[in-house]
Amino acid sequence: MDGTELLVATAVLAVGTFAFRFAGPVLRSRVKLTPRAERLMALAAVVLLAALVAVSALTEGHGFAGIARPAGVLVAGVLAWRKAPFALVVVAAAATAALLRLAGVP
Repeated sequence: MDGTELLVATAVLAVGTFAFRFAGPVLRSRVKLTPRAERLMALAAVVLLAALVAVSALTEGHGFAGIARPAGVLVAGVLAWRKAPFALVVVAAAATAALLRLAGVP
């Protein structure tokens, strides 16, 4: 692939991305979803985010990440649920994982 093809492909992808992002607000007033469909879409976003967190917390490469990382994510989740400041959530999660790894827990 030469430079021209790369520029054309990038431009096409940029225009397509812009068109999708622009279509949302424009079509929102024209396309009406049922309340059930709107609830399902909101629920789908939550499920997708939960799946992303689970995969990131539990796996590394093609295997299990060990206990330290999920323990840090668990600490972060509890602190976030208790409405702790974001900086505290991040530091506590990192400290939990680091201390467990320092103690020899994988």
